[in-house]
Amino acid sequence: MRSMANSASPKGIAAIVGVGAKLGRSIARKFAHEGYTVAILARDLGRLSRFADEIAREEKAQVFAIRIDCSDSRSIKDAFEGVLSLGFVEVLVYNAYHPVSWTPTSFTGIRLDHFEKSLAVSSVGAFHCAQQVLPGMVDRGRGTILFTGCSASLNGIAGYPDLCCGKFALRALSQCLAREFQPLGVHVAHVIIDGIVGAPRSSMPSTSHQRSSSSVGEQQQSGGGDGYMDPDVLAQTYWQLHVQDRSTWTQEMDLRPGGPRLI
Repeated sequence: MRSMANSASPKGIAAIVGVGAKLGRSIARKFAHEGYTVAILARDLGRLSRFADEIAREEKAQVFAIRIDCSDSRSIKDAFEGVLSLGFVEVLVYNAYHPVSWTPTSFTGIRLDHFEKSLAVSSVGAFHCAQQVLPGMVDRGRGTILFTGCSASLNGIAGYPDLCCGKFALRALSQCLAREFQPLGVHVAHVIIDGIVGAPRSSMPSTSHQRSSSSVGEQQQSGGGDGYMDPDVLAQTYWQLHVQDRSTWTQEMDLRPGGPRLI
């Protein structure tokens, strides 16, 4: 585990599972910016450690990199022993998925082990991660669990039964947990990312894409014309779900680009 600060945030821990170069990293950066101690989890510990150092340096926050294999229940348990040793988990974002080919695969050509791995990462891993943090959230009467879905969460797609079955199950898990735990103070929401996530516009060289102090709505209007979704703007949505007033909790949100569709 890596960090660049001296003491944990009194707000608790934001655990972001499935951190890559785009959406996961942007969500981690947003919660670090808002004062949370952040645990970022993924399989590639080397890359994860670089992200942790980068976010900690930029946001003056405490960020920990912890390796996890979301298809392996033992790995999940070990990883969350590390997360929970840092303090109580206030936020869990489950953003993990098993990569699939852009080329559709004939159903008879899909290998059983690949199908099972996709189910394990998309839904069984989410089940295990939620089980690790829910007891603490219930004890405190507060917490947020956000699951990342996609267009395959809603519609079966020819050539992608492995992806669709895993994401369908994740959506069902989200609904079950919401009905059981929202009355106990835990906000559970499913975020459907119905589009392709690109690089943050703030990292692009063009001055028209530089980060500004504009509102989320203004960023959404000024960006997205190229058909890609800005992960920094998406991360703002995850944050708003976390701080949403309990009287109007969202259980599912469908996000898509305002520009021309790429898929």
